[in-house]
Amino acid sequence: MSNIIAIVGRPNVGKSTFFNRLTGERAAIVDPTSGVTRDRHYGTSDWNGTEFSIIDTGGVVIGSDDVFEGAIHKQVELAMEEADVILFMVDAKEGLSPLDSDVADMIRRSPKKVFLVANKVDTGNRSADAMEFYQLGFDKIYEISSINGSGTGELLDDVVEEFENTTIELVPDLPKIAFVGRPNVGKSSMINALLGDERNIVTPIAGTTRDSIYTRYNSFGFDFLLVDTAGVRKKAKVTENIEFYSVMRSIRAIESCDVCVVMLDATQGIESQDINIFSLAQKNHKGVVIVVNKWDLVEKETNTHKDYEDLIRSRIAPFTDVPIIFTSVINKQRIHKTLETAKKVYEARTQSISTRKLMDIILPIVTETPPPAIKGKFVKVKYITQLKLAYPAFVFFCNMPQYVMDPYKRFVENRMREHFDFNGVPIEIFYRQK
Repeated sequence: MSNIIAIVGRPNVGKSTFFNRLTGERAAIVDPTSGVTRDRHYGTSDWNGTEFSIIDTGGVVIGSDDVFEGAIHKQVELAMEEADVILFMVDAKEGLSPLDSDVADMIRRSPKKVFLVANKVDTGNRSADAMEFYQLGFDKIYEISSINGSGTGELLDDVVEEFENTTIELVPDLPKIAFVGRPNVGKSSMINALLGDERNIVTPIAGTTRDSIYTRYNSFGFDFLLVDTAGVRKKAKVTENIEFYSVMRSIRAIESCDVCVVMLDATQGIESQDINIFSLAQKNHKGVVIVVNKWDLVEKETNTHKDYEDLIRSRIAPFTDVPIIFTSVINKQRIHKTLETAKKVYEARTQSISTRKLMDIILPIVTETPPPAIKGKFVKVKYITQLKLAYPAFVFFCNMPQYVMDPYKRFVENRMREHFDFNGVPIEIFYRQK
């Protein structure tokens, strides 16, 4: 898992501007009004080859000092709990504020590494102004300008060095199956049913699971790490700070697993947030199994099962080669089939296909049905091989890769799926100049 940096501080010190500079995108709203960052924003960045996630904390509502203080306290507490490194940002232009002292008092109680960052140091005079922040009791002040980027290099050098000193909890090198989905679809119940004990707290309240929990499952010929994650919610509903960090952890769990079991609630159908979770797993090249839980609560007719499956496939298109299992965790229906399927998907994702096989089976297909000619020019594929990556990726060497369009790429992918078992596995096909 990547390290996490949390940027904390009172409103309007430039946290979002700095966040946008690190992530290289304008994901956080930047506005001179206090408390504009209502939602927490997260993004990823890297410095000299070290990747990390960043949380831009905010959510301070315009109101009395008490409202400010309460919101900031909560932000800082959560950041201290979740992050590996804390950037405590202050404003050199405005100078030391009682709120800065308040945040500093809280931060000093944290065992995490804290970097005091004086922002808006755009001139020599401002550098002199920044000295007053030594009153907060930190050994060093990092003077930066979020606007023009000055000083950020030195700060990030030291932050990255701190990551290298952090001991990361070692997780056994076993296949990791992450149970992901919106809150309250039955992820914890599923894991409890598999393990046969109340390993995770199960209540009918959405959002009980705050952390991603790794549990080894070693029976019936399976040996995996099961990952129970906090439910992923729509951004609009992530009102509680803790829920934001839970979403962060779920995304980290998807990033670090091998197979995602995407759980849906049969009584609610497939919603846009389910599609987002599915897409996130697909974009990260993870194996995917879709599990429709609470199937016992759905009234059945002759074609209910098939119609439901068809609906799901229409919503997840074009990647439809995915196993779909209908379960009832409460009645322990088909829960072991879920694991069997996840194991098959893991094996499909880690399979290696020899160049010889690809040349014997796939090359004749693309030779017989080449891409349509463009401006009288024909694409000829000469050689196909699999890349050595953690997921299935293939490179087709040809004379004019720029003329291979998406519909043809899908045609080739479908032919590959017909000849090799990639059920539940996203595959990448690259066309390169021979």
